[in-house]
Amino acid sequence: MGALRVERSAPTGLAAKASGVTWRDYDIQLTVYAVLLAAIGLAMAYSHTTAQLGEAMVAGSTFARGLVWAGIAIVVYAVFTVFDYKWLRTLTWPIYGINLVLLAGTLVLGSSDQASARWIGVLGFQFQFSELAKVLMILVLARYLADRERKLDSLSSILGAGLIMVPPWILVMLQPDLGTSLVFVAILGGMLFMAGASLRWLAALTAVGLAALPLVWSYVLHDYQRERLTSFLDPARDPLGAGYQLLTAQKAVASGGLLGAGLTNGAQNQSDLLPVQTTDFVFAIVAEELGFIGCVVVFLLFAALIWRVLAIAWRSRDPFGLMVGAGVASMILFQLTVNIGMVLGIMPITGIPLPFITHGGSSLVSMAMVAVIAGLFVASLRAAAQRIR
Repeated sequence: MGALRVERSAPTGLAAKASGVTWRDYDIQLTVYAVLLAAIGLAMAYSHTTAQLGEAMVAGSTFARGLVWAGIAIVVYAVFTVFDYKWLRTLTWPIYGINLVLLAGTLVLGSSDQASARWIGVLGFQFQFSELAKVLMILVLARYLADRERKLDSLSSILGAGLIMVPPWILVMLQPDLGTSLVFVAILGGMLFMAGASLRWLAALTAVGLAALPLVWSYVLHDYQRERLTSFLDPARDPLGAGYQLLTAQKAVASGGLLGAGLTNGAQNQSDLLPVQTTDFVFAIVAEELGFIGCVVVFLLFAALIWRVLAIAWRSRDPFGLMVGAGVASMILFQLTVNIGMVLGIMPITGIPLPFITHGGSSLVSMAMVAVIAGLFVASLRAAAQRIR
């Protein structure tokens, strides 16, 4: 399936100076997949707000805040797609330093949420800088791996990538935010694999990591984290405590049937019995109100989006661009798998959001990632045009 776009026209004026291309050069498929997924997220926010408050446009409501985040995401998308993504490569190490400062600031200034210091409030909005850190670390690792594309069969290069990830990983674990720390590991593993790192060394390091799990379990994880990680094995053992969230989510999924109950008509949504149903467990409400057919549509949109991200990255013929695409695809795939898995009860509950659909700043981060890939597509078109000339 090729990119759905019209033929390239010669840019003029400021647009030509800024990007060398016009809006006609954007990858329409990539944009449509991302917008449709974000629209489903807004629909879930609308459903929740209407079910709880009787109307959607209420100041400070989930839907009203969702519209604000969507507006910010559109601006971010436009900014990233206008300018050549390669300028990000020159700023990767300052970006790395800023990332560490933001994560450390969250530990000092962040508000408390169930023993976690994850959020910083600014002008009435809550910012989770660990979400932003995912994107920033993709850029930093992409620069490191691109600079060493022919040296990744050595253990030192692989360990170097791991050492870059260690400081932000520690800062996130100290919040503590187990879900994001796992995403960091998935991003690192996916990017190393796509970069062509030695499978022998990757397997050996994976074995070392698995061997260290008992130590992490005993000395790193908090009691409530251990409880959440094991509750999915037998949620009925504590139906009003650790297992309540999962049992309620499964009830919502099962009641959806083939076509769902329809927006605002889900029983769990109306009763507001499911905790964090607009964030970590939003997929349960998707299944309840849109049914099996709606879930299949969501899966297909994510599959198409990931395929498009990888296709654009591969065609860029740029090691940095390829690594950025690999990181974005790894992150989306991992979060999709774990989020839906924990809703269905086949994976531990780790607090990992569903990209684009989860309400709040997580959707903004998702759109920023896709915007970088869109900029990569535009840059590859410009490079192709220059080769033709």
